[in-house]
Amino acid sequence: MGLSGGSDSVALLAILSRLGHQCIAAHCNFHLRNEESDRDASFAGDFACTLGIPFYKTDFDTRRYASRKRISIEMAARELRYDWFEELRQQLDAQAIAVAHHQDDSVETFLMNLTRGTGIKGLRGIQPKNGFIIRPLLATGRDEILAWIEQEKLTHVTDSSNLSDIYTRNFIRLRLLPLLENLNPSVKEAIVRTSGHLSDIETIYQSVIEKARTSVMKENNCISITKLLQFPSPGTILYELLTPFHFSRIVTEDIFSSLQKESGKTFYSPTHRLIKDRTYLLLSPIKEANAHSYTIDMENTLWHGPINLSLHKITIDKEFCPEKSTSSASFDYDKIEFPLTLRTWRPGDWFVPFGMRGRKKLSNYFSDRKYSLIDKEKTWILCSGEDIIWIVGERIDDRFKIETTTKTVLLMKFFQDE
Repeated sequence: MGLSGGSDSVALLAILSRLGHQCIAAHCNFHLRNEESDRDASFAGDFACTLGIPFYKTDFDTRRYASRKRISIEMAARELRYDWFEELRQQLDAQAIAVAHHQDDSVETFLMNLTRGTGIKGLRGIQPKNGFIIRPLLATGRDEILAWIEQEKLTHVTDSSNLSDIYTRNFIRLRLLPLLENLNPSVKEAIVRTSGHLSDIETIYQSVIEKARTSVMKENNCISITKLLQFPSPGTILYELLTPFHFSRIVTEDIFSSLQKESGKTFYSPTHRLIKDRTYLLLSPIKEANAHSYTIDMENTLWHGPINLSLHKITIDKEFCPEKSTSSASFDYDKIEFPLTLRTWRPGDWFVPFGMRGRKKLSNYFSDRKYSLIDKEKTWILCSGEDIIWIVGERIDDRFKIETTTKTVLLMKFFQDE
C-alpha cells in the first residue's frame, strides 16, 4: 500500500496490519519539499519497520517530469505515483494497491471537478475501487482518522504544503469548504449523498447508452440515424457512441448537425473516418500508410529512408542565422536525445508548436490546417525520446528551439527523391 507517512496512510497501514493482511509499504519521494521530503521518507521506512512490513522507496524528479510533459506538479506526482505502484504490483504479483483516500478527499474531488466542468462521472467523487486500486478508508472522515490515530498513540508526519492554498485541492479544503460550511454545517455529508445519487444515475445512464449501442449500431460500426433520433437526447447518445473511436465533442456536434443534410460529408478522428450515407453513419478505421518507425543517429550526415535527411552539428557564433524554410529545422543540440526516431503520427500525439507555450494535439493541428487523410498519412514525425521535436516540413517543437544560451545547433534538412 502507499505510505506517505501522513496520518491517513499511517492509520491504513496499521489497520491492515492488525487485520492480518499481508502488505508491503511503498513510499514515493517527490523531492518537492527539500529536507522535509527526506524526513517523510525516513519516517515511513521506520514506521513500516516497527510493524515488520517490507518497505519499498523510490525517488522522482517531479519538477523536471512536470516541465517535460507540460503538466501541473499535482498531475505529475499523481502520474509518477500510480505508474510506480502498478509496476510494483506486477513485480510482486500483488492483489491490490491500497491507498488512504478518505471521505474528505472525495468531497474535495467533487468540488474540483465541479469547478472545472465535468460530466456525471466526474461528480461521483473518488470511487472505492478503480482497477487494482482500492480505498478502504473512503467512508471515513479526516477527523475520525485523526481521533483514532491519537487514541492509538500512533505518530505521523505533517506535509507543510498542505497548509498552503496555492494548490487547487488545498484551496478548496482551506478556503472554499469553510465558506460552504457557514451556509450548511453538514455540507460534506450533503456532497457525499449527492455523489452517491450521481453514482446511481451514472449506472442508469450507462445502461441507456448500452441499450442505444445495441439498437443503433450494427456489427460493422454502422449507425442508424433513424433509430438514433428515436432516443431522448440523441446528440448525447451519439457523443457516447463515438467517444471510443476518439471523436471529440466538437466534431460530434458537427456530425449531429449534419444528420438532416445531404449525404457524403466525411468527418475524422485520429483513428477513424465517419461518412454520412443517407440514413446511416459509416465508421471505418483509418489505414495507416507506412506505419513504421526508423532510428536516426549522428554517425552519418545523410540518412536515407522514406524521406531523406541531412544532419549537421554546428557550433553557434554571432553570424549564425537559422534558415527560414519549411524543409529545414534548427534545434538546440544539447536538448536532443539520440538516437532520434522518425515515424508516422499516432492518436494522442501532441507537441508544443514553435512560438507557443501550451501543448497541442497533432489531430487538432492537422484539423486547423485542413489536412486531408492523405496529407496526414504522408506526414512524418521526428522524435527525441518520447517527445516530438519536428513535424517534418511543418513546425518544430518550442521546447527544442535555439535560445540565447544555445551553444551547439543541430541543423536538419529533408528532401524527397526525384
